[in-house]
Amino acid sequence: MQTYFAPQFKASKYTCPHCQVVAKQTWHDLSYRSGGGYRSDDDLQFNICTHCDRWSYWYKERMIIPSSAPVEAAHPDLPASCASDYNEARDIVARSPRAAAALLRLVVQKLMPALGEDGNNINDNIGALVSKGLPIEVQQALDFCRVVGNNAVHPGEIDLNDTPEVAHSLFSMINFIVEDRISRPKRVADLYSKLPEGARTAIAKRDSTA
Repeated sequence: MQTYFAPQFKASKYTCPHCQVVAKQTWHDLSYRSGGGYRSDDDLQFNICTHCDRWSYWYKERMIIPSSAPVEAAHPDLPASCASDYNEARDIVARSPRAAAALLRLVVQKLMPALGEDGNNINDNIGALVSKGLPIEVQQALDFCRVVGNNAVHPGEIDLNDTPEVAHSLFSMINFIVEDRISRPKRVADLYSKLPEGARTAIAKRDSTA
């Protein structure tokens, strides 16, 4: 996946929430006809993506349309069982970071079977993955999602409505986990399958006697 640049008010370029391309943005004031002239509201502005020509709307320096704008789209290899919850979280995160984080905790739980665990208890599943050699950065990403998600569901030390950037970071953490645990192994396996059959047979024989 290409690097994601979150939309920011008056930024010259960012990842467009419509076309998902890092593109230049042109900014404009919203105005209306009044008494034979035009008036504008400083709190309302819009920008146009120079790649797809679609508009985004901002109120008091916060993007309101599309509502999913502050966070990146789901990784293409995110399992289908997780995609609808991820997209729902993406749609509501601007209005309720806490609700979005709760949905993303569910995404992590549903992701566990794709990682070889049962998904019954996220904490136990992460521990089992660690015992099997899970890289520490992936463990930390999973635990970050678990702890922040738990704080969204139960009273905790993290107030997500006061710190929405914490909820926003959950989306990139989930995509990182999918890239490391699902996409990269899939790409390696695909390349390996292209080796001549004789070479793969010889490798299997070597490893069976190791």
